[in-house]
Amino acid sequence: MTPRSLTPSEISFFQQEGYLIVPDVFDPAELEPLRQELHLEINRKALELQSEGLLSNLHEDLDLDHQICAIHQDSKEAGLALVKHLIGGNGGGYFSPGVFDLIVNPLLMTPVASLLASEELITSTYRIRPKLPNLGSGNVPWHQDGGYLSSHCDQELIITCWVPLVDATMDNGCMEILPRTHQSRIVKHHAGGNADFLVIRDEDLPDEPSKAISAPCPRGGVVFMTSRTPHCSTPNTSDGIRWSLDLRYKSADTPNNAGIEPAYVDSQGEADPDFYEKVNVACYPPEPEFLVMSRQHPDQVIDHDEYMRLRVLFENTKPRTKDVRPWPSLQST
Repeated sequence: MTPRSLTPSEISFFQQEGYLIVPDVFDPAELEPLRQELHLEINRKALELQSEGLLSNLHEDLDLDHQICAIHQDSKEAGLALVKHLIGGNGGGYFSPGVFDLIVNPLLMTPVASLLASEELITSTYRIRPKLPNLGSGNVPWHQDGGYLSSHCDQELIITCWVPLVDATMDNGCMEILPRTHQSRIVKHHAGGNADFLVIRDEDLPDEPSKAISAPCPRGGVVFMTSRTPHCSTPNTSDGIRWSLDLRYKSADTPNNAGIEPAYVDSQGEADPDFYEKVNVACYPPEPEFLVMSRQHPDQVIDHDEYMRLRVLFENTKPRTKDVRPWPSLQST
């Protein structure tokens, strides 16, 4: 497929509604290499769990969308260990050539550049979301992605790209979105929600939950949202996993830590001015950020080797700034 910029009407819709569903960003076949990588990684990790005596049947005959489901039925401990392996850790846990290729894919970056009105793009945190059927911890409560970021970035335009690796439907747990609520602020969140997710109580939402829209999206499509757009996910009542990734992009003039080594960042996420001319507090300092598109500084655009080096470095260093935003606990209010 050929990368395409978004149309003026698509950009206008996004600006007014706070989200945009584009059903054909990718040919579904272009996502198959990443699906195959994930399947190989599941089998590799399953062999480890088998050697530890946590499971006996690897269910290798099943496809990506059903293998963990069968393992989870045999052993909840093993099934959840596989899920945690794929989503845990700094920057999304599992990082690979396929993930990198998706992050820097022009088919995705070109529409993002349209929304940001910039060709100088930084990418930051991403997450892999294998959502098991009928598992309560997979249901994500109402939140804004900006609730996870530092407050000095509340008014920045940060784009979340939600990329399903299967058709995301009402049955398997597509998202719900509160449209036209992204122009205000980051509302009050509470920590300690389902599976330790942040949660916005209904009374703190910027509009009635009944005004939410469902956001089904086919494989090959992308849901674009702002970091201030409230959204949640619905239960997966199908017999397969709802696979998705969420990636984040912002313009290069937004606070970021691209090119800054974690050893030279203090507990507030601020770079040591003795080592770096530009002292810039990132929106989420614990994780590395990368320049992925630039006409002004093409020599600084990240390649795969540097991406892997920084992912491993941040994973091993585990920067101290974990509680980026101290929201109150659900249990304490």
